[in-house]
Amino acid sequence: MKGVDILTAQLDQDKIQALRRRLLQERSELEQRVQGNSHFGLAASYRDSTGELSAIDNHPADAGTEMFERGKDIALLEKEAFRLERVDAALARMDTGEYGHCVTCGKFIPLERLNALPTAIYCVEHEPRQEPSNHRPAEEDFLYPAFGRTSFDEREDETEFDGEDAWQIVESWGSSNSPAMAEGNNIDDYESMSIEANENEGFVEPLESFLATDITGHNVTVVRNRAYHQYMANNEGDHLLEPDELADER
Repeated sequence: MKGVDILTAQLDQDKIQALRRRLLQERSELEQRVQGNSHFGLAASYRDSTGELSAIDNHPADAGTEMFERGKDIALLEKEAFRLERVDAALARMDTGEYGHCVTCGKFIPLERLNALPTAIYCVEHEPRQEPSNHRPAEEDFLYPAFGRTSFDEREDETEFDGEDAWQIVESWGSSNSPAMAEGNNIDDYESMSIEANENEGFVEPLESFLATDITGHNVTVVRNRAYHQYMANNEGDHLLEPDELADER
């Protein structure tokens, strides 16, 4: 009975009516938002929304854009519908006198939680929306591992040119990605953003990428490229073997 007294003290009629007004206002706004834009445009058919008699002669990109927009509208409508269900459930429990009790365990929901979330019908412990969903798009299973069936990185018996290699060549010419979307977290420039940007291409040891000879195999020279400077920065080379002018600069 002590708990009932505490709840009664917390949820007096004035506070319940204040929460009811908030819920009614929210329900009105949700209904106006959904009905005011014809259910986010979904009330119109695909033909009506595009203004075309047929989508057959449209460019695939136009159809793709329209399909994306339709999918987004469906997601927005589902979100508002779910919110409206929560509001209606809370109002129904106010009418039956069950408001303020957790649907699962029956414990009292703290007043602070109800003020922050008037639609709450669960206590924090049993709130289902705090559990991360394990449902993933079916496409992820089809594409796993990365690059799907065209990737041979996981197979020891395959070494040929695969889908990842094809993408790396295309990506080397640039993409719309920013350093924030790079695979690594220590990106100095845009040229280091590509997938496995530090992968050796055309050589095995870093030394091979900056040592060069003439056509006879003699007259060894050093090409001081990025790989060379990284090689020296990692103390893999001896600075004393550099030309005197470079040693003086250091």
